[in-house]
Amino acid sequence: MPSFGDLFTDLRGEDRTMRVSYHADRGAVVLSLWSGTVCCGSFRLPVDEVDRLLALLGEVRATTTAAPDDAGVPPAAAEGPVVAPSPAVERTGDISGTTHRSALLPTPRVA
Repeated sequence: MPSFGDLFTDLRGEDRTMRVSYHADRGAVVLSLWSGTVCCGSFRLPVDEVDRLLALLGEVRATTTAAPDDAGVPPAAAEGPVVAPSPAVERTGDISGTTHRSALLPTPRVA
């Protein structure tokens, strides 16, 4: 069981939510995407990566809440973003979203 967590609603509505929970026994923060009562996917973020995620979210907050200067550029953008070092990401497949997928139908179970 998670130690604690929170629930966030999606901008698009339609009963979409993201649950965030901390699992001390696994050393992970789990982010899971839900459609109603169905979990559509999850991601286990190692605890030692939380600071990097928070730094990114802090930059997002700074750019959305900072008042623009005389040139109309928010102060955080004028100074340049603070970017935490990140590992290289290997692209392993087509992520363009052009693939047509058929619906997954439930398989009847026989006792």
